[in-house]
Amino acid sequence: MEAPSEALLPRRTGGWITFPFIIGLSSLISLSEFDVESIDAAQISNLVNGAGNLIPVLAAIIADSFLGCFTTIWISSIISLLGTILLALTATVDSLRPKPCEVGSTSCTPKPKVQYVVLYAAIVLATLGNGGTRSTLSTIGADQLADKPRDQGIFFNWFFFFWYSASVIASTAIVYVEDNVSWKAGFIICVAANVLGSAIFLMGSRFYTKFKPEGSPFTSLARVIVASITKREIKLPSTGEDFFQGCKVAPESLDVVVPSNTFRFLNRAAIISEGDDVKSDDSTSNRWRLCSVQEVEDFKTLIKILPLWSTSFFLGTTIGVQASLSILQALAMDRHIGPNFQIPAGSILVFVLIFTALFLALFDKFLFPTWRNLTGKSLSPLQRIGVGHVINFVSMGVSALVESKRLNVAKSNEGYNIVPMSVLWLVPQLALNGIAEAFHYPGQVSLYYQEFPITLKNMATAMNSMLIGIAFYLTTALIDVVRRTTTWLPGNINNGRLDNVYWVLVVGGVLNFGYYVTCAWFYKYQNMKEVADHSDFPSHE
Repeated sequence: MEAPSEALLPRRTGGWITFPFIIGLSSLISLSEFDVESIDAAQISNLVNGAGNLIPVLAAIIADSFLGCFTTIWISSIISLLGTILLALTATVDSLRPKPCEVGSTSCTPKPKVQYVVLYAAIVLATLGNGGTRSTLSTIGADQLADKPRDQGIFFNWFFFFWYSASVIASTAIVYVEDNVSWKAGFIICVAANVLGSAIFLMGSRFYTKFKPEGSPFTSLARVIVASITKREIKLPSTGEDFFQGCKVAPESLDVVVPSNTFRFLNRAAIISEGDDVKSDDSTSNRWRLCSVQEVEDFKTLIKILPLWSTSFFLGTTIGVQASLSILQALAMDRHIGPNFQIPAGSILVFVLIFTALFLALFDKFLFPTWRNLTGKSLSPLQRIGVGHVINFVSMGVSALVESKRLNVAKSNEGYNIVPMSVLWLVPQLALNGIAEAFHYPGQVSLYYQEFPITLKNMATAMNSMLIGIAFYLTTALIDVVRRTTTWLPGNINNGRLDNVYWVLVVGGVLNFGYYVTCAWFYKYQNMKEVADHSDFPSHE
């Protein structure tokens, strides 16, 4: 498939001038915080978290294939706004607001079905809207710096800094308003943030470089498989003239490109054989029988990067398990800060967001220059992800040590469900988790964006969301397996061995890191020109 053509826009499009408009929407739409005060809250949370991280993949497919980034973003923003408005209505309109049960009552008045319909419709719309902007916003931002690969890495750092910072505000300030002022006030703030963010993004429309998609890139990938199977009996030629080059993006480009030797059986899809109708404009009438060399190489790129991508499944699962278990630990610890304030158990995870945002802010100004001064080289995406892997399993080890101490204190105070040990003991493990995330999450997004074919840039930035969504369900399954096969996670964790669960994660993390190092060692960057512009890499790459 040919590279997407750039829309006709003024020359002053793209660049850092677009950054405030993109970050404005990213930060303000992330301020939305949704809570449900019911016994079904956990099930709703499972639905929202799992689907919320898989929806960006669907949005990426739509953006890459049909609508483009800009259109996908503003449509998603409207959907998010509608969902947030409906949530606000459930907190302000009497007929839509569930009536609380009377104190001491053994039964509650059944809720009207319309309340559930509106509530679930609001959650679905808000989840769709937020998911639709998550990956496409980072893609359109990186697209503005297409001629400055070095700046794209800087953009991803600051994009995720503002995203995590907004998540901190949503998890603290917005929740505080909902709990201590009113749900109505909290949702009004969320609606206002959505409106303001969308307005800021649209105000920057004239500055954006926009790329027009030219059909589904997944169809192109499917054609490579079909064509290579159709021509499986054809002998591979030794010269480049026998391979179909496709329509030239630049007419002056007359170099003959020969397919790489990896996965050579796919090269048959680009062989010009008897019966292939190649026209004078370098196009073909049967694209399911004859593919261009570039289409074949794009397919190979995806195959080569899949092992690296797979190393993050366990990484995402450990993060999810630690988050769930840290809340269990917090529930069994002293959460008082001073005489009048008690940290909500679920809010303990805000320390992960805080340290992720903090270290993202330090990267460009301190950490990356320090690394360069010590090693003489820039930190490559693969190295950055690897550091994240190491810090992650170190975090699990710290979690195990803290839990061992908590269990010892619990044994000394038998009969008490709340252990006289400050919940702040959990901060180091959560801080390390956040630091690890600051390394590996933006590093993966940057790597996939750099290495994926140009027709799949939105899918590249959505790859992490897919991982998180799948890891969310793997986390649930892993905890369920532990509960069924061991006595480590009883109803009262003071009687269990939660520290053993963490040690298992440490062992798994070390093994997974070994798998990652192996994949990274054999991986060769596909876009060497772009990489060379902003980083020095080990000689084997």
